[in-house]
Amino acid sequence: LFLSLLLRCFFFFFLNLFLSLLLRYVVDVYQREFLALRDRLHSAEQENLRRSKELNLVLDEIKKAIAEKQALKDLNKTWETRLKLWNVSSSKTVLQLPSILHHLPHLQHPESLQPAVLVGQGRTGVSMVLGVPSVKREVHLYLPDTLTSLMSELSPAEREDCVIVVLVAEADQQYASSVAENLRSLFPAEIQSGLLEVVSPSSHFYPDFSKLRESFGDPKERVRWRTKQNLDYSFLMMYAQSKGTYYVQLEDDIVARPNYFTTMKNFALQQPSEEWMILEFSQLGFIGKMFKSVDLPMIVEFMLMFYKDKPIDWLLDHIMWVKVCNPEKDAKHCDRQKANLRIRFKPSLFQHVGVHSSLAGKIQKLKDKDFGKQNLHKGHINPAAELSSSLKTYQHFTLEKAYQGEDFFWAFTPVSGDFIRMRFFTPVRVERFFFRSGNIEHPGDKLFNTTVEVLPFDKEALTDGKEKSPKYHRTEDGFYRIAWFHNGVCEGEVEPSFGPLEAIRLTVITDSPVWVILSEVGLLCAVHFTAVAVPMSAVAALACRGMALPLNTAANNQLLRYR
Repeated sequence: LFLSLLLRCFFFFFLNLFLSLLLRYVVDVYQREFLALRDRLHSAEQENLRRSKELNLVLDEIKKAIAEKQALKDLNKTWETRLKLWNVSSSKTVLQLPSILHHLPHLQHPESLQPAVLVGQGRTGVSMVLGVPSVKREVHLYLPDTLTSLMSELSPAEREDCVIVVLVAEADQQYASSVAENLRSLFPAEIQSGLLEVVSPSSHFYPDFSKLRESFGDPKERVRWRTKQNLDYSFLMMYAQSKGTYYVQLEDDIVARPNYFTTMKNFALQQPSEEWMILEFSQLGFIGKMFKSVDLPMIVEFMLMFYKDKPIDWLLDHIMWVKVCNPEKDAKHCDRQKANLRIRFKPSLFQHVGVHSSLAGKIQKLKDKDFGKQNLHKGHINPAAELSSSLKTYQHFTLEKAYQGEDFFWAFTPVSGDFIRMRFFTPVRVERFFFRSGNIEHPGDKLFNTTVEVLPFDKEALTDGKEKSPKYHRTEDGFYRIAWFHNGVCEGEVEPSFGPLEAIRLTVITDSPVWVILSEVGLLCAVHFTAVAVPMSAVAALACRGMALPLNTAANNQLLRYR
């Protein structure tokens, strides 16, 4: 019995040992397989990540290629068929349609029609596109003044229905980029809203100008200048053609009349026929010439075929001659026919103000006699104040006349520390201010690096009576610096926390290279009012008591009764 029990114990012991070893072996096998599976899954995951990155890179390349192709397609819609025909099958039975590339073989470069610089929101669907070509000038850059004039005369609704395209027509990409960045800093809101765009062609867009031949007795430099000008106009028209209904060609050294946009639009819409080709809003050169966007492809093709032969105004005249003139009839009949295609609007809406031409060394004092004499100042009814300035007045153009809206203030070259001060007879709560320097005849006589400063009647208005740093920079004599002149203009609001003001001052921070004109001074004061009709003399009486009418108010037929 004992032996039987002993054998049974040994049997169960070895059975248990065997089962334990077997279980451990099975566990080890499964564990190794599990680890191997985990490693394979990890490797597969890494491989998937690698392939995903590769696919993303490929996708990005595809998107980039599609975007570039689309941009090229948008820029060159009119040539799409011709570009295909250029590479048409070599079959002897297929005819090759002549392509513009026969005249401009250098445009076969893949980047020739791709803008080198492009700034803007790509706005489309507007009524009017204003094209402003600009090149590097040796003496003076008029472009910022031109853009300021164009945009300041647009109403909010007109700003939404317009695109101003600046073409920096220089092959030097570094210069073009610097101009674009300068305009971005001068007009950030206009670029962000889509009103203003800046574009520059690739250097491959231009041919080798050294191979041009002289013609019409012009020296080689002038031939190069007019040839490049034709190409610049062509590029600008190609870029603009899909953006709006009408295209208006301008220059970078002009000023505009008030309400010019609506005037041009209405004149185009009121034409009894759609047969017209050019509406002229200036008699000078290529300024203020309106085209229908649907006509631009034909005009561009004609210009590019003969861009080396004649200047733009001659080419346009040739287009009209081809369209309507009968060779068997006399010149008078031809002129009458062309008059139906080229229609003049008077008075001119744009005036040429540049003196230094884009052609190096050329002085060009051209003026459009149909533009008429424009106001050189704009008046507002401002609160009565004692006026003083450290600037030396030129002739009869006094500060008092500018403040009262009778004329502009003109002074000799400002230096650092010069000022213009308006000290109110009684403290005035000013809500808004507007100062404009320069005018149409002297657009460069502006205030540069100049500040607007206010002197609160309550000297502790911004510090709550505590010794702490105020929100605005405080000068040694108690003024607070609240704004800077920007491209000759300064406008803004005065925070209510300042309370009534004792004075407002303009301070020149650095020496100026030019004389200065203050053509507009407007101060809007906080008052409660209801409108009633009273004589104009009462308006002046209230103004002398420190009251002010709102900016841009027509005060010749009604008065504001204050309470």
